[in-house]
Amino acid sequence: MADRHQITCVNKSERYNPHERITHVGGKNADGTRWRITQQDAIQGIENGKWAFYVSAGGRTVDVIVAKSQYGHKYLKTVADGSQPDNLLSLSECPL
Repeated sequence: MADRHQITCVNKSERYNPHERITHVGGKNADGTRWRITQQDAIQGIENGKWAFYVSAGGRTVDVIVAKSQYGHKYLKTVADGSQPDNLLSLSECPL
């Protein structure tokens, strides 16, 4: 069974452009330490069954899935989102 982790922050290639690509996702471990991985590693972990991710906001928890753009590029989005991964893009910036 995949380890389940909450994504609480993201890094984008251009932080203030709402349509820019997510480069990294991150969160906190049970011991309070931070984790941060590339979007590519997160996608690979989901596809391999190693990890499952979710986002919690406004009292709602939604799963993060791998989607494919019309051009064939894989990216992360939440189940609740349409074509734009707004739940992820609205998260705060991950510390480097």
